[in-house]
Amino acid sequence: MRLVQVIVPAGKRETILAELEERGIDYVVTDETGSQGYTGVVYFPLPTQAVEDVLSALREAGLEENAYTVVVDAETVVSKKFEALQERYEEEESEDRIAREEITAKARDLAPRLGAFLVMTVVSAIVAAAGLLLDSPAVVVGSMVIAPLIGPAMATSVGTVVDDREMFLRGVKLQTIGFVAAVAAAAGFAYFARVVHLVPPLSSQELLAIGQIRERLNPDFLSLAVALGAGVAGAFSLSSGVSSALVGVMIAAALVPPTAVIGIGLAWGLPTTVVGSTVLVLVNFLSINLAALAVLWYQGYRPEHWFRLSEARSATLKRIGVLVVAIAVLSLFLGGVTYSSYQHGRFEQTTRVQAQDAFQSGQYADLSLVDVQVTYVQSPSPLAKPDRVVFTVGRPDGTTYPDLAATLRRRIEAATGYGVTVRVRFVEIQTASEGADDATSAGTTSAGATAAAADVARPLSAASDVARPRSLAPHATARSPASLRSPQSRSGSSSS
Repeated sequence: MRLVQVIVPAGKRETILAELEERGIDYVVTDETGSQGYTGVVYFPLPTQAVEDVLSALREAGLEENAYTVVVDAETVVSKKFEALQERYEEEESEDRIAREEITAKARDLAPRLGAFLVMTVVSAIVAAAGLLLDSPAVVVGSMVIAPLIGPAMATSVGTVVDDREMFLRGVKLQTIGFVAAVAAAAGFAYFARVVHLVPPLSSQELLAIGQIRERLNPDFLSLAVALGAGVAGAFSLSSGVSSALVGVMIAAALVPPTAVIGIGLAWGLPTTVVGSTVLVLVNFLSINLAALAVLWYQGYRPEHWFRLSEARSATLKRIGVLVVAIAVLSLFLGGVTYSSYQHGRFEQTTRVQAQDAFQSGQYADLSLVDVQVTYVQSPSPLAKPDRVVFTVGRPDGTTYPDLAATLRRRIEAATGYGVTVRVRFVEIQTASEGADDATSAGTTSAGATAAAADVARPLSAASDVARPRSLAPHATARSPASLRSPQSRSGSSSS
């Protein structure tokens, strides 16, 4: 519900009041003396859906554009006449959206002054960079909360659909300046942290092995879905008049962390990281603007004057076209990463299946597969090929299988077409029989073997991950070649 206050120009009082009475709207008129010949102020409550329609009718009845109109929230309106008016508009209007004047004012309010916007953007980028280097999800989320990014995106979209060029340019300017400032702030902070050793000395592999950073290295089509969802949610929250705070966090989640990764990549001199994260940020920026623009146009927001409608429609369609083309071009990169993730997941699944099949019968029937780890070739391209597979295998006491690595390698090459290096690590399995020693031997059963296998595999997980697209298979992780030289205390190994 809204309470509307309208200044009545001299000579238009009766016409405006007649329009309100015809629509069944309760009103109160006060006589006022003011500048420019205004003679009074009319107060009347309206349902949210009725504001735009009633204000348009009053302008046609003679309400001047330079006569100020105030629209404020009304918590409660007790009136039988108002209830009937509300029911009528609920039947007529299928959309629950605020008036054009309201959404324009809200979009202006969400786009802050440049100074405040820069300060908050720089702070959020620095906090995000610190959270990424610390591998702290809580700190990264905190950086999203303070990022003022929803305002510029919504201002750009609203300015387009209502044909407000000044608002559109302001939104574009803030988004551009914010991106550059965030990258510079994150790069400066990350370089400072590296030089003064605020973080341990990290090689490129160790840096890219940090979980919070690795997630933003190679964007796929899931990233596009997140950005489009953020744009749709932002537009609907703005047009419905509800709080946009939580939606702002969602939009920041799509933009702030990958922007900080760009800065970190610059500080460490990693061009591949910079390129991948930049593509992710650009796709997210464009997708958020595209989704918000499409939603607002679909909801029926148009310029105030009908003769500007064709200009607004043309500008909207052109900008939607530009956004779609840009996203399509960048999506070629997303498609490559998505396909690479699919290929890696399929390779890892096939590798595991081949090993399990080899252990089903024959000379390897006593073996059990504990873990599979795949190392990928480092390459600037996200389409990295598998290079090495490390199997952790449980075996009975004292048995040897010198040909197992070669056997697994042949099976993998036949099934996948990749000639990878295979290394096998053995852990001993002890089995306790039923009897008096059950209680004391419980620690050496197959459960104990699993713990032993975990102990053997632990040096592997401590090593740095090779940068590669995220896999669809949760059991297989890429490991650096350094991990293959980890000391083993209770296991044997063979390789081929």
